[in-house]
Amino acid sequence: MLNTLRNAWRLPELRRKMLFTLFIILIFRFGSVLPVPFIDIESLKSALTSNSAGTTNDFFSYLNVLTGGAMNYGALFAMSVTPYINASIIMQLLTVAIPPLERIAKEGEEGRKRIAKYTRFATVILGLAQGAAYWWWLHASGYIKNEGGFNTVFAAVVIIASFTAGSALMMWLGERIDEKGVGNGISILLFAGIISRIPSGISTLWRYFTELDKPIQVIIILLIFLATIVFIVWMNEAERRVPIQYAKRVVGRKQYGGQNTHLPIKVNMSGVMPIIFASSILMIPTQILAFMGTSQATMEGKWYRFLSMFSYNNWPYAIIYFALIIAFAFFYTTIQYNPVEMANNLRKQNGAIPGIRPGKPTQEYLTRIISRITLIGAIFLGILAVLPIVVGQFSEINVSLGGTSIIIVVGVAVDTVKQIESQMMMRHYKGFLD
Repeated sequence: MLNTLRNAWRLPELRRKMLFTLFIILIFRFGSVLPVPFIDIESLKSALTSNSAGTTNDFFSYLNVLTGGAMNYGALFAMSVTPYINASIIMQLLTVAIPPLERIAKEGEEGRKRIAKYTRFATVILGLAQGAAYWWWLHASGYIKNEGGFNTVFAAVVIIASFTAGSALMMWLGERIDEKGVGNGISILLFAGIISRIPSGISTLWRYFTELDKPIQVIIILLIFLATIVFIVWMNEAERRVPIQYAKRVVGRKQYGGQNTHLPIKVNMSGVMPIIFASSILMIPTQILAFMGTSQATMEGKWYRFLSMFSYNNWPYAIIYFALIIAFAFFYTTIQYNPVEMANNLRKQNGAIPGIRPGKPTQEYLTRIISRITLIGAIFLGILAVLPIVVGQFSEINVSLGGTSIIIVVGVAVDTVKQIESQMMMRHYKGFLD
């Protein structure tokens, strides 16, 4: 990986892209500590960093992981990219369910631009709703300064508008990385936010190791994290190679085709997107619970007890998390791989899978293979995501968020390096062909 980055830095065009990406990350980090007006930062920070356990703290701990501590400061980017991720999920589901949107998505570049435009509108709407919910929670918890009369209304407008603008700006920054930088923009911003929390995570583990006298549990957790990193890298490289044979064609005195090759089908086709989407969906019940407050009447209600089951350290959360990862893995594979088009392209190029007839039999064969490979990859990805939660249940150390973070960080790093390698290969294709 370091070799690839060093070689990419020597190419002027890639160096400009990498510097542009670092510049966007710098803006993101500045926005993560820029406080929104009227919020009592000291009270908010002391409440969120307290040692008291509970679903509310779990929820804001997750936000702090994604935003690099922005929630602690009541910062401009406190909502992170969750409105954009949720809007993307909604638009992709609607594209599959609504035929007019499906037709727009298949219109090539223009169709993708229209879908992206609708996603931006949905992001702003969801950001407005989530910003209003955050303001209500801050107001109910007493974390807003100088309230009373007109000031309450004015503070509400400023806070909601700032949070909404922050989520829209993060979406824009991610799109700029897609356009002029390296890697997937939204994933890079998540990566930067999580990486910035590494010193805090190390200090927490050190406290468990020294002050709380749990050295064995900490060593086991570190070994599991190391094994997770190795396994993610291995799984990203794993692929099933379907043999392809092309028919011979003789034109004049020259012979074309006749070579044997293979069609690579990756075990983990969707990368870390199922993890990101599943965790964003499961954050909704915890978010609702956090905004409900912790009054005695609320805590005794059936809705509070029901939503409390979706806390990060509970078994229902782990089971639903595992199921959602598998569902999103299949959903993404369905979008990326179309066995009908693959079979038609093979037939047009006079290619065939040995022992399988062209046309529908080839399509059914590819569908079968893709389904099995996707299931294997999704199960492995789900196990990796749920394993830290299981370890946390037995070690009494909350590592569920750390496990999800490790998967996102490693997955994004591997995908970004692969994109850099592919861009380097495009610029040096002559050397590969000689």
